[in-house]
Amino acid sequence: MFQSFTLFQQVALAVIGLINLGTFILYYVDKQRAIRRQYRIPERTLLLASFSLGGVGAWLGMSTFRHKTKHWKFKLSVPVAALITLAALYLVLDRPI
Repeated sequence: MFQSFTLFQQVALAVIGLINLGTFILYYVDKQRAIRRQYRIPERTLLLASFSLGGVGAWLGMSTFRHKTKHWKFKLSVPVAALITLAALYLVLDRPI
C-alpha cells in the first residue's frame, strides 16, 4: 500500500506521524512530571505541538493519560488541532504530486 504513494506523500506521512508521536510523548512526560510534582512542560508548548500537525497525538495523549482533560483551553483546542491534522492528511493523500 505504501508503495502506491508518491515520494512527497511518503515523506509527508512520515513527518506527520513523527510529529504526532512526539506530541503524544510530550503529553506523557508532562503527566509523569505532574504526578512527581516536578517542573512541567508549559501549556503553550503543548498547544504549539498540537497545532503543529500533532493534534491527533495530543488528543490520544489527553485520552490515554487523562491529562489536561479538565482545562477548557485544551478541551476546545485539541479537537480543533486534531481536525487540522486530519485535514492535512486528507490533502496529502488526496492529491498526487
